Amino acid sequence: AQAPERRPGTGFVARRETPIWQGRVISLSHGEFEGPAGTPFERDVVRHRGAVAIVAVDGDRTVTLVRQYRAALDRQVLELPAGTCDREGEPLEVTASRELVEEVGLQPGSLRRLATIFNSPGFSDQQTTLFLATGSTSCPTARSGIEEQWMTIEHLPLDGVEERVARGELADSTTIVGLLLARHVLGLEAAAQPAP
Repeated sequence: AQAPERRPGTGFVARRETPIWQGRVISLSHGEFEGPAGTPFERDVVRHRGAVAIVAVDGDRTVTLVRQYRAALDRQVLELPAGTCDREGEPLEVTASRELVEEVGLQPGSLRRLATIFNSPGFSDQQTTLFLATGSTSCPTARSGIEEQWMTIEHLPLDGVEERVARGELADSTTIVGLLLARHVLGLEAAAQPAP
């Protein structure tokens, strides 16, 4: 059990967190908290080691995505190459480069950090750091795990992201945020807008 921890400016107090289960990537805890008026409440909390996701854009503004099976959904999902921060002390840029090589066989020429986002803050502390990879060169993949062995690689233009989201072709929130940020950074928003 942890000592109470006050959250400055919020009035909330984290009273206790009791571990329930520890897995390879996540852990589950039972948390006891207190609201600003002193009202106690409890929450299930999922702890995650963090992740990276990479928007790999080539010279013609096409992005490399993967379609892989996700067991929690029991379906295949079109998403950015990504991976868990599972090597203690490894810099995020190194993790991102490694995952891009492993999954899609691209060695980034340059990596730019776009943002760090909370995936599901209602119950988890997972953070994913998004990177933009440009100037990538082809190299052999080094896939591991059953899902990665059966994933496919797809290439999509950065234009039309919103339409693909509306049609349900893109539903992974990390992928959507990453693609929209990449469009913004690369100055494609203005170019995609029709002239008045």
